Amino acid sequence: MNWAGVFTPRYFNMALTPHAGHNSAIEIREISGTHEMRLVERLQIDVWGLPDLDVVPLYQLAAAQAAGGALLGAFSEGELIGFAYGFVGLEGGRLTHHSHMLAVRPEYRNFSVGYRLKRAQREFVMRQGINEMTWTFDPLQSMNAHFNFARLGVTADRYLIDFYGSDAASFLHHNGTDRLWVSWQLASPSTEARMAGEASGEWPGNGAVVIVENGPNDAPLFLGLETAFFKDRAIIQVPSHIARIEKTNPELAAAWRTTTRWAFVEAFNVGFRVTNFHRGTEAGSYLLERSGEPAL
Repeated sequence: MNWAGVFTPRYFNMALTPHAGHNSAIEIREISGTHEMRLVERLQIDVWGLPDLDVVPLYQLAAAQAAGGALLGAFSEGELIGFAYGFVGLEGGRLTHHSHMLAVRPEYRNFSVGYRLKRAQREFVMRQGINEMTWTFDPLQSMNAHFNFARLGVTADRYLIDFYGSDAASFLHHNGTDRLWVSWQLASPSTEARMAGEASGEWPGNGAVVIVENGPNDAPLFLGLETAFFKDRAIIQVPSHIARIEKTNPELAAAWRTTTRWAFVEAFNVGFRVTNFHRGTEAGSYLLERSGEPAL
């Protein structure tokens, strides 16, 4: 099928104003045609270092888009600098949208391109009558945690061990492929507040029981889950610079993986869920709560 001949891309009201070093606005729109899908293939390799066998290929992208999936691109002067890709899923018998990939070229990551791609994806999905989006991410990546929980307002109560297997080839997977499965309630009051920038004031994690702490020399300190059994809030800390630790001290990085893995799994087993994240200079803190609307 000649995709370019049958597909008219939709544009989203997400244009970015010019920034220093980038002389043109950035537009967010649907990917159109096989040429742009090839650019999406290339971007996966450039951003994540994926081998050819791990790249989501044009054929899958085209089929998913034709069946109602989201394939959105961010463009600067005709160059693809980021994309978001997702498809319809099921959660407990209800329709959801699973956002499988979001990538932005490193030189554009300080310009909110990922945030605007996510906003456009939310708009796309809600037009389909779907009000929940899911995706996964590495819980040791504090920048991604801040983006997901603090800026977008997702929650999580599911931890997936070695989700992509233990032999994944990307440089991003040298410390395993454990993932948090997050849920984004697209029309909830907490999501609306976070995206409107209304989540402010005192950090809601003050006074919560700390389960895992970032200790001396960046070592993970497991402080025990028992004290959290009768509390409504708990904290799991992660280092703010896990990529540096993975390069300089792989054994320490592995210790962070096993310690936080156990803490998340056991906390979820007794009814906690992640509702927020605070990123500090040396450590980031996940806030876990038992029930109710996430604290703003």
